Amino acid sequence: MAKSKTKKKKLRQKPIIYVIILLVLCLVAFDSFKYCEDIYNAIKEKKELSVKLSDLKNKEKELELDANKLQNSDYIARYAREKYFYSKDGELVIKIPEEE
Repeated sequence: MAKSKTKKKKLRQKPIIYVIILLVLCLVAFDSFKYCEDIYNAIKEKKELSVKLSDLKNKEKELELDANKLQNSDYIARYAREKYFYSKDGELVIKIPEEE
């Protein structure tokens, strides 16, 4: 009789152990998927930021070129005549509409 009681006790404990193992595996799987999603989002954000960085670097180069051009007095005079319709003495400024 003692052997049958211990067998019954072991049979009752097995489902509890299986449930606990299943819960632990589910938690590990959930955490793994969560970390994979976080890594995917970080990689995606890194790509977006690298594109934005390259755009900003290109804009910086353009601004540096413009700043260098503005150091030249001939460029400033020509720029003012073109954009703001300033003229030299005796010049006549005529604006021709651009075709689209």
